[in-house]
Amino acid sequence: MALLELTDLRKSFTSPDGTRQLVIQIPQFSLDAKEMVALYGPSGTGKTTFLHLIAGILAADSGHIAVAGKSMMGASEADRDRNRAAHIGYIFQTFNLLQGFTARENVRLGMAFGGSVDNARADDLLRRVGLGHRLDYFPRQLSTGQQQRVAVARALANRPQLVLADEPTGNLDTVNSREVLELIRNACTETGAALLLVSHDPGILGSFKRSESLADLNHASQLRSDPPE
Repeated sequence: MALLELTDLRKSFTSPDGTRQLVIQIPQFSLDAKEMVALYGPSGTGKTTFLHLIAGILAADSGHIAVAGKSMMGASEADRDRNRAAHIGYIFQTFNLLQGFTARENVRLGMAFGGSVDNARADDLLRRVGLGHRLDYFPRQLSTGQQQRVAVARALANRPQLVLADEPTGNLDTVNSREVLELIRNACTETGAALLLVSHDPGILGSFKRSESLADLNHASQLRSDPPE
């Protein structure tokens, strides 16, 4: 059984003029345990929406999504949150760090959603991503690349089976992009997590054995752009 399985997935939104806009219509997609896949496509074509559906941040209109054998369909928002905390690590392009909390507190809060906080592991993860000397720094005191490293540590905090990464190098320069990508892939390899990473960078896409075009997967007939997040 694949780690991630989805079939007949559909998601639409209501546009400002009141019409329904179909954004996602994917007949089939799967990802095996420990597999690493890059997903690409132009901005505004539904990549973030696709990841949000897999993570249970958004509810699909119809179809089937299962992560580690747990269905994300028909579940309440609270159940989807619990499934995400138990099985999925999410690395956001904009980091989504809590500004009033330190690096170690951000990682510990990520653990709290999973029901158990391991202070030693939180500190160890930050050391492994090169921030052992910045444990008590707030996000505003960290560089952009350092903030992304905190986000990587937080995503791995609950030992997820699947890591979703939404343009994780989009806000970084070339050097930091390479370092963060290597960090994510090495961390997934070490923990045995599968990785689904969204990018538009040809250099990043070329480093994956398997890459998928969302346009090829997506049969949405009125695909235009994602709604505001």
